[in-house]
Amino acid sequence: MKTTIIPFQLNTRIANTLAAITEAVGKLSAVTLQKPSPMLRRKNRIRTIQSSLAIEGNSLTFDQVSALLDKNPVIGPRQDILEVQNAIETYRQIGTFKPFSLISFLAAHQGLMQRLAAAPGQLRKGPIGVVRPNNIFHEAPDWRNVEPMMRELFAYLKNSTDHLVIKSCRFHYQLEYIHPFIDGNGRMGRLWQTRILMHYHPVLEFLPVEHLIRRNQPLYYQYLAKADDVGDCTEFIAFILEQINASLGQLLADTRSVTLSASDRLEFARSIFENTAFSRKDYQVHLKNISNATASRDLQHGVEIGLLQKTGDKRTTTYVFK
Repeated sequence: MKTTIIPFQLNTRIANTLAAITEAVGKLSAVTLQKPSPMLRRKNRIRTIQSSLAIEGNSLTFDQVSALLDKNPVIGPRQDILEVQNAIETYRQIGTFKPFSLISFLAAHQGLMQRLAAAPGQLRKGPIGVVRPNNIFHEAPDWRNVEPMMRELFAYLKNSTDHLVIKSCRFHYQLEYIHPFIDGNGRMGRLWQTRILMHYHPVLEFLPVEHLIRRNQPLYYQYLAKADDVGDCTEFIAFILEQINASLGQLLADTRSVTLSASDRLEFARSIFENTAFSRKDYQVHLKNISNATASRDLQHGVEIGLLQKTGDKRTTTYVFK
């Protein structure tokens, strides 16, 4: 069967931005270990939800979303409040969804759109057209093709050798192209791209890419429309990659002031090495911003509290987590 996945071209703009993203993720790994600070995670989760829904016309502010996150009453349109409540709960569960599973994807849509859409969690059974800004019309594929196209899209996610960050962008565009639901396609595209990015690295769960897309919303729709028109999503992918890179830069700037303890660093090392023996040099490969002396103190602390077992002496010393 001929593929229905919209093509793209790997150009210098995409390659350079992807390299910058990879480097930034490495820096974030050293600074935040697995997750940003709780306060920053909360702030970015609110930004993500508020921005993603604002793109769809939701009127609630950052402070109102924050209040709903704390389960406090908010005055506003009933539907807008329900959209935010659904999004809060769905993003809370995001780690439980399987990124390469269509069934899991449909379950996420059901949670996001319950009491908002006629058939949450179900692919559409009829024609649909999309009017983008500037009265640009996109006629979505025939509804009878939606299920096979979605199955092919998830097969691409699972089996393609494309870089996972690239795959997340292609998925985002392809979902908007197929428009598999009567409602909720835009927010699902952004939600699922985050879920795919999390599979690349856990720290990306709290990356407020939606906030930057919201600030550049006219360009977002312009690149969607151009991809529809020319049958190639290269420029859309480049645009989304640039939003990811910019968001990573902001996240890195926000977390540079975080002071990590020896226990924080050792816990991160445990997630890397598990039951494998490692040296001080191996430890520093994953914690690039600490000195030899700090690494030695960390490891000695781990031995003293019974977290690590030490073997050998001086240059031959290795450690294993108990």
